[in-house]
Order: sequence, then structure tokens, then C-alpha cells
Amino acid sequence: MKQPLRYLTTATVLASCLSVTAQAATELTVYTAVEAEDLKRYAQEFNKQYPDIKIHWVRDSTGIVTAKLLAEKDNPQADVVWGLAATSLLVLKGEGLLEPYAPAGLDKLSAKFRDSDATPSWVGMDAWIAAICFNTAEAATHKLPAPTSWEDLTKPVYKGHVIMPNPASSGTGFLDVSSWLQMFGEDKGWGYMDRLHQNVARYTHSGSKPCKLAAAGEAVIGVSFAYKGARLKKKGAPLDVVFPSEGVGWDMEATAIVKGTDKLDAAQKLLDFSISRNANEMYNKGYAVVAMPGVAKPVQYFPENPETLMIENNFEWAASHRSEILKSWQQRYDSKSDPK
Repeated sequence: MKQPLRYLTTATVLASCLSVTAQAATELTVYTAVEAEDLKRYAQEFNKQYPDIKIHWVRDSTGIVTAKLLAEKDNPQADVVWGLAATSLLVLKGEGLLEPYAPAGLDKLSAKFRDSDATPSWVGMDAWIAAICFNTAEAATHKLPAPTSWEDLTKPVYKGHVIMPNPASSGTGFLDVSSWLQMFGEDKGWGYMDRLHQNVARYTHSGSKPCKLAAAGEAVIGVSFAYKGARLKKKGAPLDVVFPSEGVGWDMEATAIVKGTDKLDAAQKLLDFSISRNANEMYNKGYAVVAMPGVAKPVQYFPENPETLMIENNFEWAASHRSEILKSWQQRYDSKSDPK
């Protein structure tokens, strides 16, 4: 009679241990605008160090993620924001939605890749820069020259051949619009966009989609970002990645903890990982500029010194004027936007 009792006791202990293990596991809900194909490898690398923390990704375009977080202000659903535009995080910070935290190794980041407060509300990961995806095969068919500048895109020869992102839903679209307003001045910037609008066939709700459409031959010119163009060209698409001569707008992917999370310890671990050297080396697989100096190696199809092309971007100005910029843009140009 004792033998079954011993087995029962052992089984009970094992069941109890499994229950404790299950209870110990933590799931973080992480809102992100990072390209979907990269999320799996980031989670896998993080789980090598923290196998007991599961990441539940909720992905969408920058503008949609930003709007979702603002709408959930009184009842936050996310624990962490990973890889959202710094301009959006500045808006969220202004609304009191972020939990300040200084991740381990913060002092190793470039100063421009972190919030300026002593205890930052967000930290940067990498920079994505604007570029033109130019389909050389389609251009030859239509006998179109290669553009070398933003101004070139307003030439009558490109009428109906340009696709770009809607800045209200796409972070890439917003960095384009805010950078043109900074580069050219507000009056000339809107004047430039008025002329560009005459040539635009459609505005997409994704920053990468114009480049994907150009790669597929559905457009000659996709105003997008360099990372996507370089990746598609590497896969064999008939693309040239053009960096306009006036300079390029840029934003940084950045990460923050959502205020009110009840999983603060796990969220802090994810932020620690997000700025680690290991993580920066992963970002460098597609992004030529990363937050940790000395890590980045040249990326194929990018210029050797991409930082020299990046404009002096006033993130605070862009964030504080975001609502009025988007309102004006939508009033002027939204008629050509894709249906939502």
C-alpha cells in the first residue's frame, strides 16, 4: 500500500513544480512598428537570456500604433513600446504615458539616441532614413530618367509614377513631410508637396509598401526608406536606392515602458536588452546607423557615410507640431490615400 502513495507523492510534487513554473512565466504585450520579419529573431535572441519572459507582439504602422496608445491612455493594454518612431514617443511622453527608466548600459549610447532627461522616458535603437526606391526596368519601359533629388520628383515626366506613404498612418510618411518642412521652410515645404501631389498616384498606409510596389513593378518610384529598398534589391528586385541630394529625413526606432504596467521588472529587462551590444549588432543587419557608437558596419546598397546625408532633425519641433501638420496634410492631399 505504501508504493502507490510514494508514486502519488512524487506526481503531486512534479505537478506542483510545473504549476509554479507556469505561474513564474511572464508575458509582455509589446506594441511595435518594426518590420514583421525581424520580430521573431529579436524575440529569440531575448529569450536566450530571459527564457521565462514571453513577448506577445502587436504590430502595425507607426501612426496606427501611436493612435492606439493614445486611445488607451486611461486603460493601457501594452507593457512596452518597441521600435516606434522617436517623434511618436515624444508625443506619448507629453501625454504622461511613459515610465522613465535608465537601462543598464545607457552611458554607451550616442547622446542623440536617448531622451534628454536624466532618467530617460525612451531610448533609441537605430535610425531609419528616407530614400527613393526606383525601378530601373519599369523606368526603361516608360523611358524615364533616374531622379537624383526630391525636387526631381515634381517634374511632369513622373506624373502618375510616384507612390508615397500617408504621414497620418506611416512613420516614414511623417518623417518625409516633417523633413521637407524643415529643409525647405514651411511655406516652400507645402509648396513642394503641392507640386509633388500632382505626380503621386496614391498614398499608402505603410512606409515600406511604396518600395514593395516599386520592387514588384507596380510603380516606378516608391518614396520609402533605405532599409527596405536595400533588402529588396539584395533579393533581386530591379531597384536602385536613391538618396536625394538635398539630404534625407530620418527618425529613430526607439523603445519605452508604458506607465502603469504591472510587469515592470520584465519590461525593464526588455529595455536593458534593447540597448545591449548584441541587440545593436542585430539592428545593424539592416540599418546602417545604430544607437551604440562603434558597432555599425557598412550595409550593402547604403552610402559609406549615411549620417552625412541625414538632416539636422528637430524631433521636438516635429512632435509638438505633429497634429497640425497631419491635419493640414490630410486637408490638402488625403483624396489620393488608399482606403483604410
